[in-house]
Amino acid sequence: MFIVANAIGGGRRAGVVAALGMSSGLAVHTAAAAFGLGQLFQAAPEALTVVRVVGAAFLVYLAIAALRSSRRDPMSVPLSAERRPIRRIYVMALLTNVANPKVVLFYLAFLPQFVTTGAGSWPLGVQIAALGATLIAIGLIIDSSTGILAGALSERIFSRAGVRRWLDRAAAAIFGGLAIRLALDGR
Repeated sequence: MFIVANAIGGGRRAGVVAALGMSSGLAVHTAAAAFGLGQLFQAAPEALTVVRVVGAAFLVYLAIAALRSSRRDPMSVPLSAERRPIRRIYVMALLTNVANPKVVLFYLAFLPQFVTTGAGSWPLGVQIAALGATLIAIGLIIDSSTGILAGALSERIFSRAGVRRWLDRAAAAIFGGLAIRLALDGR
């Protein structure tokens, strides 16, 4: 959703940069898993609660930003004038992914299933890093393709009056709903 929203608002380049930011967030998760973050969360489960609360707060911020954007006249500002700086898109994508506790849980639950121990095995951290790099590469290909496609279609989408306002409101509702779900998941 984040990649598509940025590609629609900023074109293909913004979509690819958002995909790179998301992949960078996965690199952070991969490094954390490789260096034993799982043991930290098992020893101190409240740390995962902190990640969940931060993630929910960030989603609320994104929802409010999208709602504010929907209140503007969609045709009063040319699409090119609304584009966010590329650096900001990258950082927001990175933070969106890093603050997502579901990605942390995925890494803790999924990657260990594919590691091996015993004679001739790579060290555990190296195995997790290799698996994470594979996930990042595949994800980057898919996410970049999605960003490129959404950016290419954005001109057609915005040629219709009111579509941009509707998309901003839909994004606000989705981000808000995700924030609520994330906040309530720990209970």
